[in-house]
Amino acid sequence: MGSIDHGPSPPDAVRAQVAETFRAESARVIASVLRIVRDIDLAQEVVQGAFEQALDHWPVSGVPDRPGAWVLTTARHRALDHLRRARRAGARAEALAHHALGMTEPPPDVADPDEIPDDRLRLIFTCCHPALSADSRIALTLRLVGGLATAEIARGFLVPEPTIAQRLVRAKRTIRDGRFPYEVPEGAELSARLSAVLAVTYLIFNEGYAASSGSDLVRQDLCEEAIRLGRVLAELMPDEPEVHGLLALMELQAARAPARTDAGGNLVLLEDQDRRRWDRERIARGLAELERAGPITRAGAYQLQAAIAACHARAAYWEATDWTRIVEHYHALAAVAPSPVVELNRAVAIGLARGPAEGLAALDRIDASALRGYHLLPAARADFLRRLGRFGEAAAAYRQALRLAHNPREQAFLAARLAACEAAEGG
Repeated sequence: MGSIDHGPSPPDAVRAQVAETFRAESARVIASVLRIVRDIDLAQEVVQGAFEQALDHWPVSGVPDRPGAWVLTTARHRALDHLRRARRAGARAEALAHHALGMTEPPPDVADPDEIPDDRLRLIFTCCHPALSADSRIALTLRLVGGLATAEIARGFLVPEPTIAQRLVRAKRTIRDGRFPYEVPEGAELSARLSAVLAVTYLIFNEGYAASSGSDLVRQDLCEEAIRLGRVLAELMPDEPEVHGLLALMELQAARAPARTDAGGNLVLLEDQDRRRWDRERIARGLAELERAGPITRAGAYQLQAAIAACHARAAYWEATDWTRIVEHYHALAAVAPSPVVELNRAVAIGLARGPAEGLAALDRIDASALRGYHLLPAARADFLRRLGRFGEAAAAYRQALRLAHNPREQAFLAARLAACEAAEGG
């Protein structure tokens, strides 16, 4: 359980340590208890009790040298005690407990936390089961794996707390009623399920990096949570190239976050950013993860997107960006993960590599109906038209983009560009 620093600790310090331990260790503890009790609600209840026990004991006995190990061992003891009580309660409960303990297999020794397997990967795959809706996967992953409170998740996605609570209840009910296996899939199913896990992680990151609503353009808390989940995945699945590709992508994109807004919180485009404000430590970590992902010739979608982000990270200034290489990466990305958004981004890269006229032509080849309601399509068209000096057409495209944008920061940027085009046209 870890040695104890004997002697009382100040209550405030203990509360802070318990909160820190919960955020850092709750996923592993819940995952470990879930292996025993096979019920998410019960696992959460048991783990909550272990943390409450820490709040009672640590002010008197002192904070353990290894707080996470203390909570893990305590929670597993509480889980086993629950099953023993259930066994005594009757034959039906005994059968349930017998099954939960792994048939005739004795429970693992809880005396040494280092001997307890890390079950977080099982927990992640359970939270991201394809039978759950995308919203439910996100909420459950943030709650169980990220350790976020329901209120924190609601604030992050700017929805009412009862909405998140209902999603969590529905997700857990679906898992329980569907008797989902609490396991990491194998073979072809692993690849299929891993894509859902990575997609959930990237959805969380994207909502933080380019907030779809609310007053802030970037919500750093969601970005950090997604990157933390990515690091857990990379630790638990070190041989999966796309795991490293996704982590590289998030690190490289997050490195630019400090320069994406000005002092007033307004949007600053990539070409106008002060690259001295980019986080060089994040860039180094991202490039290292991209290297771990392996050869680009066999890259998946996240690895290719990370390679594109790396082209930006390596450019000392805007004009030094290797747009030809970026276009090549987008060609490869369109082959492995075709989508209208990829086509849009490729068209923008073509315009920046070969000139706005070719970029405009590439945009014209995109099926606009597939991006109906997506403000970045008319925004890209407006920018190329502006660069070509066709200010009247650019203004019309900016108006369309402005009608479709929801984030106030983006709306302010588009309105300023619209006003500039109108002034240029009138002049």
